[in-house]
Amino acid sequence: METMESSSNILWFEKEFMNRDSWLGPLVKIDQYRWEIPKSFKEGMRVPGLIYASEKLLSHIKMDMTPEQVANVATLPGIVNYSLAMPDIHWGYGLPIGGVAAFDIGADGIISPGGVGSDINCGVRILTTQLKLKEIKDRLEDLIQNLFEAIPSGIGSKGNIRLNEKELKEVLIKGSKWAVEKGYGEEEDLLHTEEKGALSGADPNNISSRALERGFKQLGTLGSGNHFLEIQVVEKIYEEEIASVFGLEKDYIVIMIHSGSRGLGYQVCEDYLRFMQKVSEKYQISLPDRQLCCAPFNSPEGKKYFSAMAAAANYAWVNRQCIMHWTREVFMKTLSASPRDLKMKLLYDVAHNIGKIEEHLVSGKKISLCVHRKGATRAFPAGHKDIPERYQKVGQPVIVPGDMGRGSFVLVGTDKAMKETFGSACHGAGRQMSRTKALKTTKGSKVIEDLKEKGIIVKSANYGTIAEEMPEAYKDVSEVIDTLHYAGICKKVAKLRPLGVIKG
Repeated sequence: METMESSSNILWFEKEFMNRDSWLGPLVKIDQYRWEIPKSFKEGMRVPGLIYASEKLLSHIKMDMTPEQVANVATLPGIVNYSLAMPDIHWGYGLPIGGVAAFDIGADGIISPGGVGSDINCGVRILTTQLKLKEIKDRLEDLIQNLFEAIPSGIGSKGNIRLNEKELKEVLIKGSKWAVEKGYGEEEDLLHTEEKGALSGADPNNISSRALERGFKQLGTLGSGNHFLEIQVVEKIYEEEIASVFGLEKDYIVIMIHSGSRGLGYQVCEDYLRFMQKVSEKYQISLPDRQLCCAPFNSPEGKKYFSAMAAAANYAWVNRQCIMHWTREVFMKTLSASPRDLKMKLLYDVAHNIGKIEEHLVSGKKISLCVHRKGATRAFPAGHKDIPERYQKVGQPVIVPGDMGRGSFVLVGTDKAMKETFGSACHGAGRQMSRTKALKTTKGSKVIEDLKEKGIIVKSANYGTIAEEMPEAYKDVSEVIDTLHYAGICKKVAKLRPLGVIKG
């Protein structure tokens, strides 16, 4: 998910964009869950736009100019098939949050910092356990308090790991492998992390000194905004066989961790947005929105950004790996339990803001694409070579956090997703209320009390964050999930109910 580190950025963003007029452009209904923006809508569109949404969700999507961003992306060089939008779509920088776009790198296809997002490799992972709710119910407050104390959170939070420049560059190249080598996890964790926790091609030398500086002290921190650590219980199973493979059982405890590349990733994005402004002019790329500045992927500038983005993505995987390691330690200490008692295993880790080189069928031909997923999750089907052996027969786990009052979902990728969305799905519920409006609507203390009445414990470094992240600020995640489930893009596997939440 895309978050912003400073309140000044948030205020600028919302003043500039969130209050724009509602969308009045054309949306052609293809079927119950797909809506097309025709190529004829905007001069320069190379492909149509395609939005996945129910009628109810579409009414929210049309409340601002987010569909305009879908159309803008369709004008970029090398784009194939569609400019796609998931049902959790909302306004972002350049590419909308919830947007997916793929570019043919053999035909001057581009890569764009605004198409990847500010929080590079913001993502989510789930730990499964052999603990039942009844076994920890009386210790839940202790667990949340101890986790809150062990894992730094909030704007500008600093972690317990201190790195020198050489060590940081190792993190940026090795990714999660670095964490496991240092004792922050197990080899098996790597197998159940997208890209095994390290995107190849990373080059720390293409990251600014300012970005490196921001990365020295933030490893192992949640951050702010919509980032969280949540203790959940498996409330409902939809697919027994698949859930069994995933290690999910009704009434058992799981832990969800949502964070990204922190200040380092934001700085990389900021640096390259400025850099790409001039690069776009150099390659005479016409931009309907300057925040879509880009370069041909195979250009020196395009490769330079990709190597920096990959390094930031690797930092994010290490960040989540370290947080997970400390989560395991807190559970063992608080419950006086051994690893064998808890059997805390990583189900999977997926990235939400990333650019990947993948092979997909386009017009019956397999070609290499630069797939931008910004606020979107990879959702590969059974048998795909890039998913873990454990999931080969069922498909890739797709983890979709909702809001802290209504729960989250685990889905599985499908063959139809590969054909229609480049193997992509949604990444969350999607905002329907700006942070500014949420702050004006309620107080953090009121949200905490309301959630407490539902049996949900919340801890945060900042009451303002709690207000911004109140459940009503988000679309109903069940509606979002049902849209993709019934459209055949993903299949529902399990629903997870929140018990205790730590917010940044």
